[in-house]
Amino acid sequence: MKTKTPRNIMVFVKKLKRSVFTTYELVTLSGKSRSTVTQCLTRLVKQGLLMKIYRGVWAEPGPRPISSLEVIPYLFSRQRVYVSFISALHLHGIVEQVSQVITLASTSHTRTLRTKAGVFSVHQIAPAFFGGFDWYKGAGSFLIAEPEKALIDSLYLSSRKKKQFSHFPELYFPATFSFKKANRWVGLIREKSIRLCVQQKLNALNKFTKGNP
Repeated sequence: MKTKTPRNIMVFVKKLKRSVFTTYELVTLSGKSRSTVTQCLTRLVKQGLLMKIYRGVWAEPGPRPISSLEVIPYLFSRQRVYVSFISALHLHGIVEQVSQVITLASTSHTRTLRTKAGVFSVHQIAPAFFGGFDWYKGAGSFLIAEPEKALIDSLYLSSRKKKQFSHFPELYFPATFSFKKANRWVGLIREKSIRLCVQQKLNALNKFTKGNP
């Protein structure tokens, strides 16, 4: 029976009908203990049938590589995060340069997760400033900041003590980008010194940008 158990777990993996999943999902679906499910999944990894993305997160290899973005909801299932900063600016076409690190905004502590699907850098922002995001392209599997909020998030962090994102790659603002909307986000920053610093940086960007609403 023991040799069949890992293969039996694959039956439940197939029932999920997606490549990425968590230990918790299989425990719930199979009715088996967490330790049993984990042992079975570990054996399947050794057999090359599955890959371990991170603690408690797994994937079934397919014809295409596992996307860093598609694993976000599983890596952060217990907290809300959204793609922002340089990663969001790139996805919105404002920054051409592709970053090797996926940048995320959260109200929890700043930290870095290194996984088999990529490196994720989580940056803490104030709860009152946690907003301005939606599902990617309206129906994606992960949350992403709107273009204006992604820019202000970046300026927000660059104005704080650690000064992340203090140097941008070349920025291209499409006609749909609204500096008025960006200014409204600046107004929601509670710390006066940070708000004034962000406003100054935004004004400097706007000064050299023409044709934006």
